[in-house]
Amino acid sequence: MAKTKTTFFCQNCGTQYPKWIGQCSSCKQWNTIVEEVVQKEEKRTWKTDSNAVKKVTKPVRISQISNEKELRLDTQDQEFNRVLGGGIVPGSLILLGGEPGIGKSTLLLQIALKLAYKTLYVSGEESQKQIKMRADRIHPESENCYILTETKTQNIFQHISTVEPDLVIIDSIQTLHTDYIESAAGSISQIRESTAELIKFAKESSTPVILVGHITKDGAIAGPKILEHMVDTVLQFEGDRNYVYRILRSLKNRFGSTAELGIYEMQGSGLREVNNPSEVLISKNDQDLSGTAIASTVEGMRPLLIEIQALVSTAVYGTPQRSATGFNAKRLNMLLAVLEKRAGFKLAAKDVFLNITGGISVDDPAIDLAVLAAILSSNSDIPIEKGVCFAAEVGLAGEIRPVQRIDQRILEAEKLGFTAIYVSKNNKIGLKNTSINVQLVSKIEDVVKSLF
Repeated sequence: MAKTKTTFFCQNCGTQYPKWIGQCSSCKQWNTIVEEVVQKEEKRTWKTDSNAVKKVTKPVRISQISNEKELRLDTQDQEFNRVLGGGIVPGSLILLGGEPGIGKSTLLLQIALKLAYKTLYVSGEESQKQIKMRADRIHPESENCYILTETKTQNIFQHISTVEPDLVIIDSIQTLHTDYIESAAGSISQIRESTAELIKFAKESSTPVILVGHITKDGAIAGPKILEHMVDTVLQFEGDRNYVYRILRSLKNRFGSTAELGIYEMQGSGLREVNNPSEVLISKNDQDLSGTAIASTVEGMRPLLIEIQALVSTAVYGTPQRSATGFNAKRLNMLLAVLEKRAGFKLAAKDVFLNITGGISVDDPAIDLAVLAAILSSNSDIPIEKGVCFAAEVGLAGEIRPVQRIDQRILEAEKLGFTAIYVSKNNKIGLKNTSINVQLVSKIEDVVKSLF
Protein backbone atom coordinates (compact mmCIF):
# COMPACT_ATOMS: atom_id res chain seq x y z
CA MET A 1 0.00 0.00 0.00
CA ALA A 2 1.46 3.33 -1.06
CA LYS A 3 1.60 6.34 1.20
CA THR A 4 -1.65 8.31 1.41
CA LYS A 5 -1.32 11.86 0.17
CA THR A 6 -3.72 14.77 0.64
CA THR A 7 -4.11 17.67 -1.74
CA PHE A 8 -6.37 20.70 -1.90
CA PHE A 9 -8.66 21.40 -4.87
CA CYS A 10 -10.99 24.27 -5.75
CA GLN A 11 -14.47 22.78 -6.14
CA ASN A 12 -15.37 25.49 -8.66
CA CYS A 13 -12.54 25.46 -11.20
CA GLY A 14 -10.37 22.47 -10.17
CA THR A 15 -7.15 24.35 -9.43
CA GLN A 16 -4.81 22.36 -7.15
CA TYR A 17 -3.06 23.87 -4.10
CA PRO A 18 -0.46 22.46 -1.69
CA LYS A 19 -2.31 23.92 1.32
CA TRP A 20 -5.66 25.41 2.24
CA ILE A 21 -6.36 29.05 1.38
CA GLY A 22 -9.54 31.10 1.72
CA GLN A 23 -9.86 32.42 -1.84
CA CYS A 24 -9.04 30.61 -5.07
CA SER A 25 -6.45 32.66 -6.98
CA SER A 26 -7.74 31.32 -10.30
CA CYS A 27 -11.53 31.87 -10.20
CA LYS A 28 -11.59 34.33 -7.25
CA GLN A 29 -14.26 32.31 -5.39
CA TRP A 30 -14.24 32.19 -1.59
CA ASN A 31 -14.35 29.03 0.58
CA THR A 32 -14.23 26.60 -2.35
CA ILE A 33 -10.90 24.94 -1.42
CA VAL A 34 -11.41 21.45 0.04
CA GLU A 35 -8.97 18.73 1.07
CA GLU A 36 -9.10 15.46 -0.83
CA VAL A 37 -7.25 12.22 -0.21
CA VAL A 38 -5.37 10.84 -3.19
CA GLN A 39 -4.07 7.31 -2.79
CA LYS A 40 -1.12 6.42 -4.97
CA GLU A 41 -1.69 2.90 -6.22
CA GLU A 42 -0.77 1.04 -9.37
CA LYS A 43 -3.75 1.35 -11.68
CA ARG A 44 -5.08 -1.51 -13.67
CA THR A 45 -6.58 -1.00 -17.07
CA TRP A 46 -10.35 -0.83 -17.48
CA LYS A 47 -10.23 -4.39 -18.78
CA THR A 48 -9.40 -6.62 -15.81
CA ASP A 49 -8.91 -9.67 -18.00
CA SER A 50 -5.31 -10.82 -17.59
CA ASN A 51 -5.33 -12.28 -21.10
CA ALA A 52 -6.05 -8.91 -22.68
CA VAL A 53 -3.62 -8.14 -25.48
CA LYS A 54 -1.73 -4.95 -24.82
CA LYS A 55 -1.76 -2.62 -27.78
CA VAL A 56 1.58 -0.94 -28.50
CA THR A 57 1.34 2.33 -30.40
CA LYS A 58 4.02 3.03 -33.01
CA PRO A 59 4.67 6.18 -35.02
CA VAL A 60 3.17 5.97 -38.52
CA ARG A 61 3.98 8.09 -41.56
CA ILE A 62 1.01 10.37 -42.29
CA SER A 63 0.80 9.19 -45.91
CA GLN A 64 0.22 5.61 -44.66
CA ILE A 65 -2.77 6.50 -42.48
CA SER A 66 -6.07 5.46 -44.04
CA ASN A 67 -8.44 8.36 -44.66
CA GLU A 68 -11.54 6.28 -45.27
CA LYS A 69 -14.66 7.83 -43.80
CA GLU A 70 -15.47 6.17 -40.49
CA LEU A 71 -18.98 4.80 -40.15
CA ARG A 72 -21.11 6.56 -37.55
CA LEU A 73 -23.83 5.08 -35.39
CA ASP A 74 -27.27 6.27 -36.49
CA THR A 75 -29.22 7.31 -33.38
CA GLN A 76 -32.61 7.21 -35.18
CA ASP A 77 -32.95 10.85 -34.08
CA GLN A 78 -32.41 13.32 -36.92
CA GLU A 79 -31.97 16.33 -34.62
CA PHE A 80 -29.34 14.53 -32.48
CA ASN A 81 -27.54 13.29 -35.61
CA ARG A 82 -27.49 16.80 -37.07
CA VAL A 83 -25.93 18.38 -33.97
CA LEU A 84 -23.28 15.63 -33.76
CA GLY A 85 -22.42 16.02 -37.45
CA GLY A 86 -24.08 12.87 -38.85
CA GLY A 87 -24.21 10.41 -35.94
CA ILE A 88 -22.06 9.06 -33.12
CA VAL A 89 -18.41 8.41 -33.98
CA PRO A 90 -17.17 5.03 -32.60
CA GLY A 91 -14.82 5.51 -29.64
CA SER A 92 -15.94 9.09 -28.97
CA LEU A 93 -16.88 10.59 -25.61
CA ILE A 94 -19.89 12.94 -25.58
CA LEU A 95 -20.78 15.18 -22.63
CA LEU A 96 -24.39 16.41 -22.37
CA GLY A 97 -25.07 19.27 -19.94
CA GLY A 98 -28.23 21.10 -18.97
CA GLU A 99 -30.34 22.42 -16.09
CA PRO A 100 -32.09 20.01 -13.71
CA GLY A 101 -35.42 18.78 -15.08
CA ILE A 102 -34.77 20.03 -18.62
CA GLY A 103 -34.96 16.51 -20.11
CA LYS A 104 -31.37 15.20 -20.40
CA SER A 105 -32.18 11.73 -19.05
CA THR A 106 -35.37 11.56 -21.13
CA LEU A 107 -33.47 12.40 -24.33
CA LEU A 108 -30.75 9.79 -23.77
CA LEU A 109 -33.17 7.08 -22.61
CA GLN A 110 -35.27 7.76 -25.71
CA ILE A 111 -32.18 7.32 -27.92
CA ALA A 112 -31.18 4.14 -26.04
CA LEU A 113 -34.66 2.61 -26.50
CA LYS A 114 -34.92 3.37 -30.21
CA LEU A 115 -31.40 2.33 -31.22
CA ALA A 116 -30.92 -0.83 -33.23
CA TYR A 117 -27.59 -1.34 -31.42
CA LYS A 118 -27.06 -2.94 -28.02
CA THR A 119 -27.02 -0.14 -25.44
CA LEU A 120 -26.10 -0.12 -21.74
CA TYR A 121 -27.80 2.69 -19.81
CA VAL A 122 -25.99 3.18 -16.46
CA SER A 123 -27.87 5.31 -13.93
CA GLY A 124 -26.50 6.44 -10.60
CA GLU A 125 -29.48 8.68 -9.82
CA GLU A 126 -32.61 6.57 -10.44
CA SER A 127 -33.68 3.04 -9.65
CA GLN A 128 -34.51 0.49 -12.35
CA LYS A 129 -38.25 0.80 -11.63
CA GLN A 130 -38.16 4.57 -12.08
CA ILE A 131 -36.40 4.19 -15.42
CA LYS A 132 -38.89 1.47 -16.46
CA MET A 133 -41.84 3.81 -15.73
CA ARG A 134 -40.34 6.44 -18.02
CA ALA A 135 -39.45 3.88 -20.68
CA ASP A 136 -43.07 2.64 -20.81
CA ARG A 137 -44.18 6.16 -21.75
CA ILE A 138 -41.50 6.66 -24.39
CA HIS A 139 -41.02 3.34 -26.19
CA PRO A 140 -42.33 0.25 -24.36
CA GLU A 141 -40.93 -2.38 -26.74
CA SER A 142 -37.14 -2.47 -26.79
CA GLU A 143 -34.92 -5.55 -26.76
CA ASN A 144 -31.53 -3.86 -27.16
CA CYS A 145 -31.49 -1.60 -24.10
CA TYR A 146 -29.94 -2.83 -20.82
CA ILE A 147 -30.43 -0.86 -17.59
CA LEU A 148 -27.79 -0.88 -14.83
CA THR A 149 -27.94 1.06 -11.56
CA GLU A 150 -24.33 1.31 -10.38
CA THR A 151 -21.90 4.06 -9.37
CA LYS A 152 -18.59 2.20 -8.96
CA THR A 153 -16.56 2.27 -12.17
CA GLN A 154 -14.86 -1.09 -11.56
CA ASN A 155 -18.25 -2.83 -11.31
CA ILE A 156 -19.51 -0.99 -14.39
CA PHE A 157 -16.58 -2.25 -16.46
CA GLN A 158 -17.26 -5.83 -15.31
CA HIS A 159 -20.85 -5.56 -16.55
CA ILE A 160 -19.63 -3.98 -19.80
CA SER A 161 -17.37 -7.02 -20.38
CA THR A 162 -20.42 -9.27 -19.89
CA VAL A 163 -22.97 -7.35 -21.97
CA GLU A 164 -20.52 -6.06 -24.64
CA PRO A 165 -22.68 -3.05 -25.66
CA ASP A 166 -22.25 -0.92 -28.78
CA LEU A 167 -23.05 2.26 -26.81
CA VAL A 168 -22.68 3.17 -23.11
CA ILE A 169 -24.70 5.99 -21.47
CA ILE A 170 -23.65 7.25 -18.02
CA ASP A 171 -26.22 9.26 -16.02
CA SER A 172 -24.42 11.10 -14.52
CA ILE A 173 -20.63 11.50 -14.31
CA GLN A 174 -20.94 13.32 -10.95
CA THR A 175 -22.34 10.16 -9.29
CA LEU A 176 -19.46 7.84 -10.30
CA HIS A 177 -16.57 6.93 -8.05
CA THR A 178 -13.47 4.76 -8.42
CA ASP A 179 -11.47 2.74 -5.90
CA TYR A 180 -8.24 4.49 -6.89
CA ILE A 181 -9.38 7.80 -5.32
CA GLU A 182 -10.55 7.98 -1.72
CA SER A 183 -12.46 11.28 -2.00
CA ALA A 184 -16.25 11.51 -2.18
CA ALA A 185 -18.25 11.03 -5.38
CA GLY A 186 -18.71 14.29 -7.27
CA SER A 187 -15.39 15.76 -6.11
CA ILE A 188 -12.82 17.11 -8.55
CA SER A 189 -10.53 14.07 -8.22
CA GLN A 190 -13.35 11.53 -8.67
CA ILE A 191 -14.80 13.23 -11.75
CA ARG A 192 -11.39 13.53 -13.38
CA GLU A 193 -10.33 9.95 -12.62
CA SER A 194 -13.69 8.40 -13.61
CA THR A 195 -13.69 10.31 -16.89
CA ALA A 196 -10.10 9.25 -17.60
CA GLU A 197 -11.06 5.57 -17.12
CA LEU A 198 -14.06 5.96 -19.45
CA ILE A 199 -11.90 7.66 -22.09
CA LYS A 200 -9.38 4.80 -21.92
CA PHE A 201 -12.21 2.29 -22.30
CA ALA A 202 -13.81 4.19 -25.23
CA LYS A 203 -10.57 4.60 -27.20
CA GLU A 204 -9.32 1.02 -26.68
CA SER A 205 -12.66 -0.68 -27.43
CA SER A 206 -14.04 1.83 -30.01
CA THR A 207 -17.24 1.96 -27.98
CA PRO A 208 -18.84 5.44 -27.81
CA VAL A 209 -19.76 6.77 -24.36
CA ILE A 210 -22.31 9.51 -23.58
CA LEU A 211 -21.99 11.27 -20.22
CA VAL A 212 -24.62 13.42 -18.50
CA GLY A 213 -23.09 16.37 -16.65
CA HIS A 214 -24.69 18.56 -14.00
CA ILE A 215 -24.32 22.33 -14.30
CA THR A 216 -23.62 25.04 -11.75
CA LYS A 217 -25.83 28.04 -11.01
CA ASP A 218 -23.74 30.03 -13.50
CA GLY A 219 -24.68 27.62 -16.29
CA ALA A 220 -21.22 25.98 -16.61
CA ILE A 221 -20.78 22.21 -16.37
CA ALA A 222 -19.98 21.26 -12.77
CA GLY A 223 -16.54 19.89 -12.04
CA PRO A 224 -13.10 20.80 -13.37
CA LYS A 225 -12.82 22.65 -16.66
CA ILE A 226 -10.46 19.91 -17.81
CA LEU A 227 -13.54 17.66 -18.12
CA GLU A 228 -14.65 19.61 -21.22
CA HIS A 229 -11.13 19.40 -22.67
CA MET A 230 -10.96 15.63 -22.18
CA VAL A 231 -14.17 14.73 -24.03
CA ASP A 232 -14.66 14.89 -27.81
CA THR A 233 -18.04 16.62 -27.90
CA VAL A 234 -19.83 18.95 -25.46
CA LEU A 235 -23.59 19.36 -25.97
CA GLN A 236 -25.84 21.86 -24.19
CA PHE A 237 -29.55 21.12 -23.67
CA GLU A 238 -31.38 24.41 -23.19
CA GLY A 239 -34.91 25.64 -22.66
CA ASP A 240 -37.32 26.93 -20.09
CA ARG A 241 -39.14 24.33 -18.01
CA ASN A 242 -42.29 26.46 -18.33
CA TYR A 243 -42.24 26.03 -22.13
CA VAL A 244 -42.47 22.84 -24.16
CA TYR A 245 -39.62 23.53 -26.59
CA ARG A 246 -36.01 22.47 -25.99
CA ILE A 247 -32.89 23.42 -27.95
CA LEU A 248 -29.84 21.17 -28.33
CA ARG A 249 -26.66 22.96 -29.40
CA SER A 250 -23.00 21.94 -29.66
CA LEU A 251 -20.37 23.88 -27.70
CA LYS A 252 -17.46 21.70 -28.85
CA ASN A 253 -17.31 19.04 -31.54
CA ARG A 254 -14.16 17.38 -32.84
CA PHE A 255 -16.14 15.55 -35.55
CA GLY A 256 -18.49 18.22 -36.87
CA SER A 257 -19.69 21.81 -36.81
CA THR A 258 -20.58 23.67 -33.63
CA ALA A 259 -23.11 25.85 -35.48
CA GLU A 260 -25.81 23.19 -35.77
CA LEU A 261 -29.05 23.36 -33.79
CA GLY A 262 -31.58 20.70 -32.77
CA ILE A 263 -35.11 21.56 -31.62
CA TYR A 264 -37.42 19.29 -29.61
CA GLU A 265 -40.90 19.55 -28.17
CA MET A 266 -41.46 18.02 -24.72
CA GLN A 267 -44.55 15.79 -24.65
CA GLY A 268 -45.95 13.18 -22.29
CA SER A 269 -44.52 10.42 -24.49
CA GLY A 270 -41.03 11.94 -24.61
CA LEU A 271 -39.30 14.49 -26.84
CA ARG A 272 -40.68 15.06 -30.33
CA GLU A 273 -38.27 16.12 -33.06
CA VAL A 274 -39.22 19.47 -34.62
CA ASN A 275 -38.23 19.05 -38.27
CA ASN A 276 -39.69 22.42 -39.28
CA PRO A 277 -38.43 24.94 -36.69
CA SER A 278 -40.34 27.80 -38.28
CA GLU A 279 -43.56 26.36 -36.79
CA VAL A 280 -42.04 27.13 -33.37
CA LEU A 281 -40.43 30.46 -34.16
CA ILE A 282 -43.26 32.15 -36.07
CA SER A 283 -46.57 32.86 -34.31
CA LYS A 284 -49.86 32.16 -36.08
CA ASN A 285 -51.60 35.53 -35.74
CA ASP A 286 -54.56 36.33 -37.99
CA GLN A 287 -54.45 40.03 -37.11
CA ASP A 288 -51.90 42.43 -38.53
CA LEU A 289 -49.71 43.58 -35.64
CA SER A 290 -47.17 46.38 -35.80
CA GLY A 291 -43.62 45.82 -34.57
CA THR A 292 -43.16 42.30 -35.96
CA ALA A 293 -40.90 41.26 -38.83
CA ILE A 294 -39.74 37.89 -40.19
CA ALA A 295 -36.02 37.24 -40.77
CA SER A 296 -34.47 34.43 -42.80
CA THR A 297 -31.43 33.13 -40.94
CA VAL A 298 -29.13 30.10 -41.15
CA GLU A 299 -27.99 27.99 -38.19
CA GLY A 300 -25.25 25.62 -39.34
CA MET A 301 -26.67 23.97 -42.47
CA ARG A 302 -30.28 24.62 -41.56
CA PRO A 303 -32.25 27.68 -42.76
CA LEU A 304 -34.72 29.10 -40.23
CA LEU A 305 -37.38 31.78 -40.41
CA ILE A 306 -37.69 33.59 -37.09
CA GLU A 307 -40.05 36.27 -35.85
CA ILE A 308 -38.62 39.47 -34.40
CA GLN A 309 -40.79 41.65 -32.18
CA ALA A 310 -40.01 45.28 -31.32
CA LEU A 311 -41.73 47.79 -29.06
CA VAL A 312 -40.89 51.49 -29.30
CA SER A 313 -42.49 53.83 -26.76
CA THR A 314 -41.81 57.24 -25.26
CA ALA A 315 -39.36 57.12 -22.34
CA VAL A 316 -41.11 57.94 -19.06
CA TYR A 317 -38.15 58.22 -16.69
CA GLY A 318 -35.86 60.43 -18.76
CA THR A 319 -33.15 57.91 -19.65
CA PRO A 320 -34.45 55.64 -22.44
CA GLN A 321 -34.20 51.88 -21.98
CA ARG A 322 -32.59 49.53 -24.48
CA SER A 323 -33.45 45.88 -23.90
CA ALA A 324 -32.88 42.88 -26.20
CA THR A 325 -33.78 39.21 -25.65
CA GLY A 326 -31.98 36.73 -27.92
CA PHE A 327 -30.11 39.54 -29.71
CA ASN A 328 -26.86 41.36 -28.97
CA ALA A 329 -27.75 44.55 -27.04
CA LYS A 330 -24.65 46.40 -28.32
CA ARG A 331 -25.60 45.61 -31.90
CA LEU A 332 -29.11 46.94 -31.20
CA ASN A 333 -27.61 50.24 -30.02
CA MET A 334 -25.50 50.37 -33.17
CA LEU A 335 -28.54 49.82 -35.43
CA LEU A 336 -30.50 52.50 -33.58
CA ALA A 337 -27.61 54.93 -34.11
CA VAL A 338 -27.64 54.10 -37.84
CA LEU A 339 -31.40 54.81 -37.98
CA GLU A 340 -30.86 58.12 -36.19
CA LYS A 341 -27.94 59.26 -38.34
CA ARG A 342 -28.73 57.86 -41.79
CA ALA A 343 -32.54 57.66 -41.91
CA GLY A 344 -33.45 60.64 -39.73
CA PHE A 345 -35.61 58.78 -37.18
CA LYS A 346 -35.52 60.41 -33.73
CA LEU A 347 -35.33 57.44 -31.37
CA ALA A 348 -32.92 58.88 -28.76
CA ALA A 349 -35.76 59.77 -26.36
CA LYS A 350 -37.69 56.51 -26.79
CA ASP A 351 -37.57 53.11 -25.08
CA VAL A 352 -36.77 50.24 -27.44
CA PHE A 353 -37.48 46.61 -26.50
CA LEU A 354 -36.52 43.76 -28.83
CA ASN A 355 -37.42 40.07 -28.58
CA ILE A 356 -36.71 37.02 -30.74
CA THR A 357 -39.62 34.61 -30.26
CA GLY A 358 -39.14 30.94 -29.43
CA GLY A 359 -36.47 31.56 -26.77
CA ILE A 360 -33.47 31.24 -29.10
CA SER A 361 -30.41 33.46 -29.45
CA VAL A 362 -29.26 34.43 -32.95
CA ASP A 363 -25.81 35.78 -33.91
CA ASP A 364 -26.44 35.89 -37.66
CA PRO A 365 -25.92 39.48 -38.98
CA ALA A 366 -28.47 38.73 -41.72
CA ILE A 367 -31.31 39.58 -39.29
CA ASP A 368 -30.21 43.25 -39.06
CA LEU A 369 -32.69 44.41 -41.68
CA ALA A 370 -35.58 42.57 -40.01
CA VAL A 371 -34.66 44.19 -36.67
CA LEU A 372 -34.76 47.66 -38.25
CA ALA A 373 -38.06 46.87 -40.01
CA ALA A 374 -39.65 45.74 -36.74
CA ILE A 375 -38.43 48.89 -34.92
CA LEU A 376 -39.73 51.21 -37.67
CA SER A 377 -43.04 49.34 -37.78
CA SER A 378 -43.54 49.77 -34.04
CA ASN A 379 -42.41 53.40 -34.11
CA SER A 380 -44.92 54.37 -36.82
CA ASP A 381 -47.53 51.81 -35.61
CA ILE A 382 -47.91 50.50 -39.16
CA PRO A 383 -47.86 46.69 -39.55
CA ILE A 384 -45.64 45.09 -42.18
CA GLU A 385 -47.57 43.25 -44.87
CA LYS A 386 -48.00 39.52 -44.38
CA GLY A 387 -45.76 37.37 -46.54
CA VAL A 388 -42.76 39.73 -46.35
CA CYS A 389 -39.41 38.66 -44.87
CA PHE A 390 -35.86 40.03 -44.75
CA ALA A 391 -32.31 38.72 -45.19
CA ALA A 392 -29.60 41.38 -45.19
CA GLU A 393 -26.93 42.97 -43.02
CA VAL A 394 -26.92 46.70 -42.27
CA GLY A 395 -23.64 48.66 -42.33
CA LEU A 396 -22.69 51.76 -40.37
CA ALA A 397 -23.15 53.95 -43.43
CA GLY A 398 -26.77 52.80 -43.73
CA GLU A 399 -26.00 50.53 -46.69
CA ILE A 400 -27.65 47.11 -47.09
CA ARG A 401 -24.85 44.55 -47.21
CA PRO A 402 -24.98 41.07 -48.80
CA VAL A 403 -25.07 37.86 -46.73
CA GLN A 404 -23.92 34.30 -47.34
CA ARG A 405 -26.06 31.47 -48.78
CA ILE A 406 -28.80 33.79 -49.97
CA ASP A 407 -30.26 31.17 -52.33
CA GLN A 408 -30.92 28.81 -49.43
CA ARG A 409 -32.64 31.58 -47.47
CA ILE A 410 -34.86 32.52 -50.41
CA LEU A 411 -35.88 28.89 -51.05
CA GLU A 412 -36.83 28.42 -47.39
CA ALA A 413 -38.99 31.56 -47.46
CA GLU A 414 -40.65 30.41 -50.67
CA LYS A 415 -41.30 26.95 -49.23
CA LEU A 416 -43.10 28.47 -46.25
CA GLY A 417 -45.40 30.55 -48.44
CA PHE A 418 -43.80 34.00 -48.26
CA THR A 419 -44.46 36.28 -51.24
CA ALA A 420 -41.60 38.81 -50.95
CA ILE A 421 -38.10 38.94 -49.47
CA TYR A 422 -35.84 41.99 -49.11
CA VAL A 423 -32.16 41.30 -49.87
CA SER A 424 -29.09 43.36 -50.74
CA LYS A 425 -28.66 44.62 -54.28
CA ASN A 426 -25.07 43.35 -54.18
CA ASN A 427 -26.02 39.73 -53.47
CA LYS A 428 -25.34 37.30 -56.31
CA ILE A 429 -28.56 35.31 -56.66
CA GLY A 430 -28.35 32.12 -58.72
CA LEU A 431 -32.04 31.21 -58.52
CA LYS A 432 -34.32 31.59 -61.52
CA ASN A 433 -38.07 31.15 -62.03
CA THR A 434 -38.96 31.50 -58.35
CA SER A 435 -42.48 32.43 -57.30
CA ILE A 436 -41.28 34.71 -54.49
CA ASN A 437 -40.72 38.40 -55.27
CA VAL A 438 -37.07 39.26 -54.52
CA GLN A 439 -36.79 42.97 -53.61
CA LEU A 440 -33.26 44.31 -54.18
CA VAL A 441 -32.35 47.28 -51.95
CA SER A 442 -29.12 49.18 -51.39
CA LYS A 443 -29.94 51.68 -48.59
CA ILE A 444 -32.21 51.93 -45.57
CA GLU A 445 -34.14 54.73 -47.32
CA ASP A 446 -35.17 52.30 -50.08
CA VAL A 447 -36.61 49.90 -47.48
CA VAL A 448 -38.50 52.65 -45.66
CA LYS A 449 -40.04 53.96 -48.88
CA SER A 450 -41.05 50.48 -50.03
CA LEU A 451 -42.53 49.30 -46.70
CA PHE A 452 -44.15 52.42 -45.24
